[in-house]
Amino acid sequence: MTFSEIQGDLFTRTDCALCHCISSDFALGAGIAKKFAQMGVKKQLRESFTSEWQGSGYCLVTETNGVVVGNLVTKQRYFHKPTLETLRQALEDFREHALQYGLRKIAMPKIGCGLDKLQWEDVREIIQDVLKDTDFEVFVYYL
Repeated sequence: MTFSEIQGDLFTRTDCALCHCISSDFALGAGIAKKFAQMGVKKQLRESFTSEWQGSGYCLVTETNGVVVGNLVTKQRYFHKPTLETLRQALEDFREHALQYGLRKIAMPKIGCGLDKLQWEDVREIIQDVLKDTDFEVFVYYL
């Protein structure tokens, strides 16, 4: 795995799968999740997944306008906060999806660190640990 942190706009990447954190209620109403909702991700989630998807610690993959998005479900409700463990579980599930679908380039924000308040140093360590034995190129964007 290669890992890069890049100052810039995540949504300028057109050659990567994207991933971000969401709640299982598919609120996507604030922060960067709102931009994903504007891309059509929220509509895709609501059309593709039923209420059987509850809890946290898993990934739901959508494709909207040709962009593959790993939606890391790290908490049950939008107003909850994720834990490092649910983030790890969701990222492990995403890794399996990415391997299955042959995704090799992944771009993401500093997942779990904006409104969700996790510490970037801890999250970076989890990302690097979970993806270390892959050939992924991981690009983390921040403004």
